[in-house]
Amino acid sequence: MTYKATKAKVKNRGIPPDEFLDELVEWGRNAPDEIFSQNYGKTYDIYLSVWDTLGPYETLLDRRAVMLEVLRVLAGFESSWKWTAGVDITNKRSLSHIASAEAGAWQVSADSMGWSHSLKTLVLRKIGSTGPADFRRGMMHNHELAMEYIARLLRFTTAANGPVKDHRIDDWLSREAVKEFKHLLQQIGDFPTSEELKQTG
Repeated sequence: MTYKATKAKVKNRGIPPDEFLDELVEWGRNAPDEIFSQNYGKTYDIYLSVWDTLGPYETLLDRRAVMLEVLRVLAGFESSWKWTAGVDITNKRSLSHIASAEAGAWQVSADSMGWSHSLKTLVLRKIGSTGPADFRRGMMHNHELAMEYIARLLRFTTAANGPVKDHRIDDWLSREAVKEFKHLLQQIGDFPTSEELKQTG
């Protein structure tokens, strides 16, 4: 796949590697519709958080592309797109509590499972354990789990991710990148067109 707008620089983190974008687009095409559905989240749903920057969202395809753009920029902020990033050594709480030790491209911690029992169920189904150490390994090495987990978490709350909660990612989010993600999603296989998705969006 060819990337242009989705290779836009994120703050001082550089640009995302093609390999990272490849996995993100592939996941975005195959992930369950419910992750991107309307009114799935609560008051602090990611789609409400970035509405002024990337809205409006008219279709399921729009919302898939917006999610991919959020994950692209957030991973830049959190880990410079490094799947195996470990705990933030500048965070004293993370270093002293294993359940709050972050891991992976989006630097999530095991205690974030407390936002919804469904998150625990997802982790248990994917890696067979919800233990903090196993959770960290899963976030670093099971890329599909890492992407689905952060997307679902962001539908429940934006409070678990500082750059999202504080709107630090907003200046780096790109409408052009969203358009490109939509195009890339439709390029792969037989993903429905925007008009078709309006019927179910």
